[in-house]
Amino acid sequence: MDSSRDDYVIAIRSAFLQKSNKQRFSLIGLIIFSIIFIILGRVNFPPIEYIKISIKEIVFRSSFIVSAPENFIKEKNKNIRSHFSLYKEHKNTKAKLEELKSKILVNEFTINENVRLKKIINDYLVESDKIVAKVLIDKNSPFLRSLVVNKGSKDSVKLGMAVLDKAYLVGKVVEVNYVTSRVLLLSDLNSKIPVTIEPAGIQSILSGTGKEKGVIQYLKENYNIEDQSTVYTSGAGGLFKAGIPIGKINLSKLINKKKVLDFFSDFSQLRFVQIASYEQENVLKADREAKIRAKKDEKIKAKEEAEEEARIKVEEEALIKVEEEARIKVEEEARIKVEEEVIFKKLKEKYKWKCKKTTFNRLYIEGTPEFKTCIMNKGPKKQKEKKN
Repeated sequence: MDSSRDDYVIAIRSAFLQKSNKQRFSLIGLIIFSIIFIILGRVNFPPIEYIKISIKEIVFRSSFIVSAPENFIKEKNKNIRSHFSLYKEHKNTKAKLEELKSKILVNEFTINENVRLKKIINDYLVESDKIVAKVLIDKNSPFLRSLVVNKGSKDSVKLGMAVLDKAYLVGKVVEVNYVTSRVLLLSDLNSKIPVTIEPAGIQSILSGTGKEKGVIQYLKENYNIEDQSTVYTSGAGGLFKAGIPIGKINLSKLINKKKVLDFFSDFSQLRFVQIASYEQENVLKADREAKIRAKKDEKIKAKEEAEEEARIKVEEEALIKVEEEARIKVEEEARIKVEEEVIFKKLKEKYKWKCKKTTFNRLYIEGTPEFKTCIMNKGPKKQKEKKN
């Protein structure tokens, strides 16, 4: 019986010593250890908590160290790509900059040539200082389209001045009061201004329709005008400077067989406008010089007034100081006099018999300056010593 039992134990031991059985035993032991570890972690067993914390720290540090080379490579790759992208953008920007520089030079040449030609024909107009005005009233009716703005003659607004919305013409000043002005919009039926249609360079007249559109009048049918052609002021008649943009031609619409103009500005949304006048360069230059001289005269006058006020202020302060010193002196003398009177009264009671004239001595009559001096000197003897 015992031998059979020993044989059974030996058989089990030999089974566990085999390689495959060793692996199974290791797996079973690992599972049992994991279950025990989880159970102890559930019940917050302190040693297990420390082990978990240590394992997490080791895993975190290890993952950081292991991922460092990969992160370094990714960062360098990103920097290299960014560098090449930036270099490419720099080349494109440089090319665009050179192109813009060439266009600017061409534009400057064109502008200077245009200015020179306009000076030759005495048609060079420049813009004066703009006056920003707020729209107070919008007189919107089927036939009358006008605005009332809060600038008038006190702000140097004059009849015929151009009214702009940003860089676009919207109307002109037709009535000026002291603090307000009325602006006739381009859409009004009474509005008619000379215009130029570009790029064809055709001269025509723009008229209002009482609505949000304008029409081109007095234009021959054989003129070939492209759709979306831009309309500018022509400068004819001296009303406005040439080249102020107004709108674009819309050939898809016709009003009484006339070509329609879509304004750049929405007149129903005007809240602030700019009022400007245009004059020849020499006139405006003389006006500016006169204004500069007037400002200089005003500054000189203001400086002189300030100096005069400063001088008067200094004199007033000196006079106040003298008066204050005189007042202090008078108060001091009055105080001394009062003190002397008090002392005199005290000494009089004590030394009156020494100074008062009587039948038997030749002293001083009471009330005389000598009598007072005698009392203050506490008798005639001290008075004589003082005199000596």
